[in-house]
Amino acid sequence: MEVQKCHVWIWHFFVLVVSSGWLGFAFGGNWNASLLEAESVYGVSAGGFPANALMVDLTIVRGAGAKQAVCLDGTPPGYHLHRGFGTGANSWLIQLEGGGWCNNLRSCIYRKTTHRGSSKYFERSIPFTGILSNKAEENPDFFNWNRVKIRYCDGASFAGDSEDKAAGLQFRGQRIWEATIEELMWKGMRYANQALLSGCSAGGLASILHCDEFRASFPSGTRVKCLSDAGLFMDA
Repeated sequence: MEVQKCHVWIWHFFVLVVSSGWLGFAFGGNWNASLLEAESVYGVSAGGFPANALMVDLTIVRGAGAKQAVCLDGTPPGYHLHRGFGTGANSWLIQLEGGGWCNNLRSCIYRKTTHRGSSKYFERSIPFTGILSNKAEENPDFFNWNRVKIRYCDGASFAGDSEDKAAGLQFRGQRIWEATIEELMWKGMRYANQALLSGCSAGGLASILHCDEFRASFPSGTRVKCLSDAGLFMDA
């Protein structure tokens, strides 16, 4: 199993809260945190994942092709959903997967041959640990919420809406976002009492980009927040 690192820069740490309700974590400095530290929030440890980790199956977004909501290679996007229970039955946590960008034709063409650019290569099930865990001792705040991991396959932080026909590339991150959220709303998220949009790295940037849209998807009485982990990329 490939493990994604969130490269955390340690030096200064601050939290930003804006009126639309997003929380941003930014770090400065020049030290890459260990895999265990960087992934402690989002799940996979340096040694893989616990033998008793909850495995959650992949769901492919329905009708995505008709909406042009597709990965780089034109395959439909997907997500993993584990239902909440008890006091968390009407609470939702959405995690946007990270994984860097492709920033030129060559890198995007390569990316569409991997799980970062094609659902053909998605794992059929993934472990839900850390913030996605269903164990109260591991995840006391969200263990019984509806927890969703949206897979990342557009190469541009769930943003953009264009194509390169000659290269066979679809840049449909915005459509993937819209189609997936629409399906989750249909599956009950529209009834949420509270909802949190989160993401790490490229997914953290996506949580900033889509925070206002996420907020607007719910009635005014729904408590909605957005959490960006390492989503502010500083050119230093």
